[in-house]
Formats: sequence, structure tokens, C-alpha cells
Amino acid sequence: MFKSHPKGLIAAALSNMGERFGYYIMNAVLLLFLCSKFGLSDGTSGLIYSIFYAAIYVLSLVGGIIADRTQNYKGTIQKGLIVMALGYVLLAIPITSTDANISWLLPFTCLALALIAFGNGLFKGNLQAIVGQMYDNFEAEEAKKGEEALRIAKSKRDSGFQIFYVFINIGGLIAPFIAPSLRSWWLKTNGFIYNANLPELCHKAIHNTLGDNAARYTELSQAATLNGNTFDPQSYLEVFNQGVHFSFWASVAAMLISLIIFLYNKKIFPTPAKKTATESVNYTAEEKQAMAKEIKQRMYALFAVLGIAIFFWFSFHQNGQSLSVFARDFVKTDTIAPEIWQAVNPFFVIVLTPIIMAIFSALSRKGKDISTPRKIAYGMAIAGCAYLFLTIFSYVQGYPSGTEFRATGNEADKAGWWVLIVTYFFLTVAELFISPLGLSFVSKVAPKHLLGLCQGLWLGATAVGNLLIWIGPVMYNAWPIWKCWTVFLAVCLISMGVMLGMVKWLERVTK
Repeated sequence: MFKSHPKGLIAAALSNMGERFGYYIMNAVLLLFLCSKFGLSDGTSGLIYSIFYAAIYVLSLVGGIIADRTQNYKGTIQKGLIVMALGYVLLAIPITSTDANISWLLPFTCLALALIAFGNGLFKGNLQAIVGQMYDNFEAEEAKKGEEALRIAKSKRDSGFQIFYVFINIGGLIAPFIAPSLRSWWLKTNGFIYNANLPELCHKAIHNTLGDNAARYTELSQAATLNGNTFDPQSYLEVFNQGVHFSFWASVAAMLISLIIFLYNKKIFPTPAKKTATESVNYTAEEKQAMAKEIKQRMYALFAVLGIAIFFWFSFHQNGQSLSVFARDFVKTDTIAPEIWQAVNPFFVIVLTPIIMAIFSALSRKGKDISTPRKIAYGMAIAGCAYLFLTIFSYVQGYPSGTEFRATGNEADKAGWWVLIVTYFFLTVAELFISPLGLSFVSKVAPKHLLGLCQGLWLGATAVGNLLIWIGPVMYNAWPIWKCWTVFLAVCLISMGVMLGMVKWLERVTK
């Protein structure tokens, strides 16, 4: 897998893996954590989640601009890891939310998330820009050996970004287990048993708003106590959320490990801005004029693909929104916490990436390469398959809205674990056709002096998609859920059609 790739790829991937491990510990539980800690609704928690997720990618654009202007990619990356670590430290402080302190505690939590988002913005796009520069340098060296060597070198870029993506998901595979495991352990230590439905009911009990849920609260609270202890809703919430807070210290440790790996390998990483500064001095006026036209075409192509990326991330990142609450409400989670199901996606990334890479390599050897734009179009179709499956399944089961099901549903009506496995299988294959290859596409079309900015633009498009993901829980709680899945199906199919219509033009631009 690693043969004939640039030196430094694995070091960069390991540094990114550590950061992603820490990030996904927090991200796996964030939506449900906001609900359980502050008693927020799915919609309100989803809106905070969406703004945070969008801010990560918007600030990646800012981070790219900072690195491009200061010509200090490596220093920007280092500062990003330190700022993220500080954000996780604030998030790890186990302060119990009450009516008396929520007015400052919720903004304090949002401040911690803002620091994480800003640090991520400094780190994420710029590390990807460095990886792209590795392949620019690699291709330049291979070009000296002849056209065939250059062709082979260029074919390595997509697989290189897929390798980089696998390491991200190794961290993402392990991370979702950390917070739920610590939470369950801490609950048991304090005489309680985990139940995903209790936090919402505990908040209602504290505020005397149980209404028709009183009998269900009594049943679940009695089942959630050990050794015959008396159940207290405030104590349960405090212990429930403390276990999650403790897991954020693991995120702090992960940031520091990632920083150590980066600093140890710093000398072998290229510096894109310095390379560009040297080249720009040698351009003649005629060369600059010719380059301006090419750059314009490349930027048009980039923005076209960014538009498709918006709708992919709007659909895909429902794994932390409507799919997360679907796992909580409609799937049997008596033995597996709903957050843990998010580990299915990185598991499939790790397992399927070598298979997909092998297929693409075999086609390349036969001279039947599939272009990156065409792969992205196919990815949108595959994402549509995930929502087509959920639409049909939910319609056949006759599932109502999430709000109605929580009030009236019972365990017998819940779906088996296999529904999430099938859904995440399709979404993961789609992700492998779009996300790492999108990064590769950006590195191909980006002007050399705007590498950080263009990687930031890709992440900025992701931000726009993420800013819309809060719509998922709103539809999920307002309509029969098959209608919610149908909206995402339509988005995927329309995006696929638009992308296919642009494929030939995009292929010409990226030659």
C-alpha cells in the first residue's frame, strides 16, 4: 500500500490520526451530550452542533489564508494543535449544569467548542496542503525520468490521499468507544445503570414537566439503580455527564501526541509557500499571462466541485445528527450505546479502502482509469443508495416521527442493528469516492501559490454543508421519518446528475 509514495506521507498521516482520534472522542457524543447535560432539545443541540461543525471548516479557510500569507504552514499547524488542546481542557471540566449556572455554563461550553474549531482550522487544511505538496515534488522528480514515470507518479496521488484518509479513520474507529465506556463505568461505580432515554426524562422530572411520561420515567429510573438505591434525577444526570467529561482528557492527550509526532518529523515535510516564492521570481510576463487563463479555468472547476461537496456533506454528516438520534430512538441499544454505532463508518473505511484502491489500480493498469470527477459523481449515487434503503425500510415499518415514537414506541417496534450496518456501508463507500478524492482533486487544480487557500475552500464548502445538517433532526422529529430520508435521497440524486453533466469539462481542466 505504501510502496512508491513520497517520504513523509506516513508521518503526516500519523500526526493527523492522533488529532482525529481526540476529535472523534468528542464528536461521537457531542449532540447527545448537549441534550443530556443541558436538557436541550434535539433541534437546539443539533443547531449548536451544526454551527460548531461549520465553524471548523470555515476557520480552515482562515487557517489556509494565514499559512499562505505568513509562509509558515508548519508553525500554523503547531499552533492549531495547542489551541485545540486548550479547548478540550475547558470541555473536560466536569461542572454540573443547573438552573442557576446554565446562563454562563452553556456559553462556556460553546467557548470551548470555538477554541477546538479555531485550532482545527489552523491544523486541518494546512496539513492537507503539505501532503499535496509532497505529491507535487514527487511528480516533479519522476518527470525527470520520462513521461511514463510521470504518468505512474500522477496515478499515486489519489491512492496517497486514500492512505492519508485511512489513518484518519483508525482514530475514528477507536474514539467512539471511549466516552460511552467511561460513562457506563462511572455510572456503575456510582450505583447506576446506563439508559439512553433517561437523561431527557430526568430533566423533565426536575422541571415537573413529565406529563404523560411519568409512568415511563418511573419504570426506567427503577431499572437504572443498583443495590436498591433511591433514584435521584439530578444525581443521575451529574454522574451520567461526568463520565463523558472525563473522556475529553483523552482528547487532550491525543492532541499532545499528535504534536510530538509532527515536531519529530517536521524537517521532512515540504513547505509549499517557499517553493512557490522561488518559482514566481522566474516567470516571464508571457508565462504569467498564459498562467492567468489556466488559473481561472482551474478555479472555475474547483468551485463547481465545491458546490457538489456541499450537498454531499449535508447528507453524509447526518451520522452525527438524524442518524445519531435514529440510533437512539429506533434501534435496539440496550447493549450498545447509540454513539458507538458511529464507529461502523471508520471500520468500513479501513476495511474497504484497500479493496477500492486495488480496483482503481487494476483499472489503471489496464488503461481504464476513472477520473476523479467521475468517481465523485458515482459517490453521490452510492450515498443515495443509503437513503433509498432507509426510506424503504422506514416506510415499510410504518415509523412515525421521532417525537411521536419516543412518546408511544416500545422495544418490540425497534429495528435491529443490521439497519445501521447497511446504511453506514453505503455511506462509507460513497465517502471513499468523494472525500479523499476531493482532497486529491483540490491538490491537482489548486494554483501553487494558493494551496492552503484552496484546501481551505474545500473545507469551506464542507462548512456550508455542515451548517445545514441541523435540518435533519428537525425533519426527523416533525415528519414520518421516511419523508426525512427521502429529502436526502433527492439531494444525492440531483447532485449526481449535475456532476455527471460537468464530468467532461472537469476532466479537460485537470489533464
